[in-house]
Amino acid sequence: MKNVLYRLALRITLSNEEAEDVVQETMMKVWSRRDDWDGIENIEAFCLTICRNLALDHIRKKGNNNESIEQKHYDSPDRTSNPDELMIQKDRLQLVRNLVNQLPEKQRSCMQLRDFEGKPYKEIATILGITEEQVKVNIFRARQNIKQKFQEHEQYGL
Repeated sequence: MKNVLYRLALRITLSNEEAEDVVQETMMKVWSRRDDWDGIENIEAFCLTICRNLALDHIRKKGNNNESIEQKHYDSPDRTSNPDELMIQKDRLQLVRNLVNQLPEKQRSCMQLRDFEGKPYKEIATILGITEEQVKVNIFRARQNIKQKFQEHEQYGL
């Protein structure tokens, strides 16, 4: 669960250190409620909900919605040997990351949980406290937004 919680917290806080703090706080809260675990239907959704709420609290306290993520360990080696092509791919990957980071929080969270974590719509709705339809709309809008801005950048270099 730690890695899933960390990725969600990182996607919301956009800071490695804050994401680590959020995960630690989440684990402490979940552990302190260990007596209630039998009554919890989906412990993973429970943990993700706590993590999301704590990450949002960190953002509100700090007031930082638009910092960029440090991507040191996310870059994966590519099979292309052409340096120009490698540079273009790295630039495109960084552009997509920046576009995802600029999304509104709900869209970013829905996209993180669905596209990166592979969670079903129903579970995402439970975690975020919204309906499945709202989850689908947020994901659709996030994808459209990223697609449109990516195409604008590719066509016009904006």
